[in-house]
Amino acid sequence: MTTVTQIPPTAAAPAERRSARLVTEVLAPANLVIGVLLVIGWHSTDSLAGAGWGLLAGAFCGGLPIAYIVAGVRRGRWTDKHLKVRSQRWTPLFVTLGSVLVGTGLLLALDAPREVVALVAAMIAGLVLTMAVTVWWKVSVHTAVASGVAVVITVAYGWWAALLFLGVAAVGWSRVSLRDHTTAQVIVGTVLGGTAAAVVFAGLR
Repeated sequence: MTTVTQIPPTAAAPAERRSARLVTEVLAPANLVIGVLLVIGWHSTDSLAGAGWGLLAGAFCGGLPIAYIVAGVRRGRWTDKHLKVRSQRWTPLFVTLGSVLVGTGLLLALDAPREVVALVAAMIAGLVLTMAVTVWWKVSVHTAVASGVAVVITVAYGWWAALLFLGVAAVGWSRVSLRDHTTAQVIVGTVLGGTAAAVVFAGLR
C-alpha cells in the first residue's frame, strides 16, 4: 500500500497556491535540466554548435525521462508527473539514470565539449545522491535540481549568477506551500544538488 508523506496542513490562500503551482511547474526539474544544458552548451563554445551539444544532452537528461513519466501518468502507473508518492519514484529514477548514462556515452563518443560532459556527470552524481536518500525519505528533487543549476551557472559565469539562488528559495517555498514536501526535505534537496554540482562540475570542467 502506497502512502503520501503526511505534511502538516497549512492555510495557503488560493492566490498563494496558484503562485506556488506556477513556480513548481515553470521551474520543474526537466525544464531546468534542459535549460542549463543549453546555457552551458553555448558557454562551452560561444556558438550555436555548443547549444546543439546542450540540446543533445538535454534530450537524454530531461526530454526522454519526462516523456516517460508523463506517459506513465497517462496510463495510471503514477499519480502525477512530480511523483508525490515516494514508492512510485523508483522506476522513473532508474529510467532517468539509464537515459542519462546512455546520453553520456554518446557525448563521449562524439567528443562533446568538456563543460557539457562535466555538467552531465554532475547530474549523475546528484541523481545518485537523491536516489540514495529516497530509499527512506522523500527528498525534494525540485530543489536538488534548482540548486545544482544555480551552482553550475555561478561556476561558469561568475558570482553575479548567485542571484539565481533566489529562484532556488522560490522553488523550495512552492514545494512546501503545496504541501508536497516539508521544509527539511527541500533544504536537504538543496544541499545535495548544490554539493554535487560544486564538487563534480567544478572539478571536471
